[in-house]
Amino acid sequence: MKLGILSRAPRSYSTQRLKSAAIERGHKVKILDTLRFGIDLASDEPKLQYRGKQLADYDAVIPRIGASVTFFGMAVVRQFEQMDVFTPTTSNGIANSRDKLRSIQLLSRHDVGIPGTTFVRDRADVLPAIDQVGGAPVVIKLLEGTQGIGVILAPDNKVAEAVIETLQSTKQNVLIQRFIAESRGTDIRAFVVGDQVIAAMRRTSQGDEFRSNVHRGGSVEQVELDPEYTRVALKAAQIMGLRVAGVDMLESDDGPLVMEVNSSPGFEGIESATDLDVAGAVVDYVANQVGFPELDIRQRLSVSASYGVAELELHEGSDLLKNRFTVGSLREDDITVLTLTKGTTVVPNPKDARLLEDGDRVLCFGHLETMRNLVPERKRRRARPKIQPLPEEPVPEGSVFSSEPTT
Repeated sequence: MKLGILSRAPRSYSTQRLKSAAIERGHKVKILDTLRFGIDLASDEPKLQYRGKQLADYDAVIPRIGASVTFFGMAVVRQFEQMDVFTPTTSNGIANSRDKLRSIQLLSRHDVGIPGTTFVRDRADVLPAIDQVGGAPVVIKLLEGTQGIGVILAPDNKVAEAVIETLQSTKQNVLIQRFIAESRGTDIRAFVVGDQVIAAMRRTSQGDEFRSNVHRGGSVEQVELDPEYTRVALKAAQIMGLRVAGVDMLESDDGPLVMEVNSSPGFEGIESATDLDVAGAVVDYVANQVGFPELDIRQRLSVSASYGVAELELHEGSDLLKNRFTVGSLREDDITVLTLTKGTTVVPNPKDARLLEDGDRVLCFGHLETMRNLVPERKRRRARPKIQPLPEEPVPEGSVFSSEPTT
């Protein structure tokens, strides 16, 4: 396999570990400066230049895109995707994970626990938003902060209002998030590769610091994940569109709560905590997936406008259950079932004899007009109950403002 590592920091621990792991396995590998690419948009087929010359063919690339070059880095990764070069970190996955608001919106759509979060712009809406997440203390987050930078713990409403007003005056957008006091300055980092959590560690903050990031001086230790934490980590990475990801979760009284999904997780902390060859696992996964580059279904289906992909939900009284009792019976209407979801279990390529039941969801490919007739009427959403305010908790001193510059 000929592998490219997209990185602006060739001497960093993570980049060097990926390079050495690839060499140890007999692969050809080169570190490519993300900002030295030229994207050729005038050719008959997608092309890239590197340092002013035509880029050689690569089987796969592993992006290590820093936050400061996110926009251009995504464009480079997107061009590799158009060239059918495999990447475990897609451009769409990077876009989803780098925007905290976008990632929370995606996760909230699915069965993934997240801390109570609101996003408002008008000053008059700030106090109602704080009440909505349970009251002060609250965590205020810049939408594009990394490594704990731009994360502020506000102990009361007045401080929260002042922080938000100050940040918004500098054209910064912020999230207001519930402070999970029971996590006590710790979180879980699950390292996802493909459909497995290959390593996990608990990060613990130091002193009065409430942020547990390793870059903030947090300590790390290996941890064995409960099945629910593993399920949530895998699902969060899948929702983001990432095959390699670091999923950060808080240990709350209600189970795992996803804080963030990192598209370029570091290797140093997880490898030192677990003594596992995490970089090697990433390289092995990439080598096994080289023949399956990212597929954009919308592009492929553009020449067949009458066919498409849709997800249908089964409930009592729907036409799907009235006349169709098995997966195979849908084929009569030119509909192929790709996956069948029963509760939290996903069955890929289900057998024709598989029974369809109330509450199942089927992801189908078929004639759009036929599927449209089978789609049930949308149910009206009920308003979520307001989260009750937290009991008074001591707030660490010196944790109101982050003095570090944002990136």
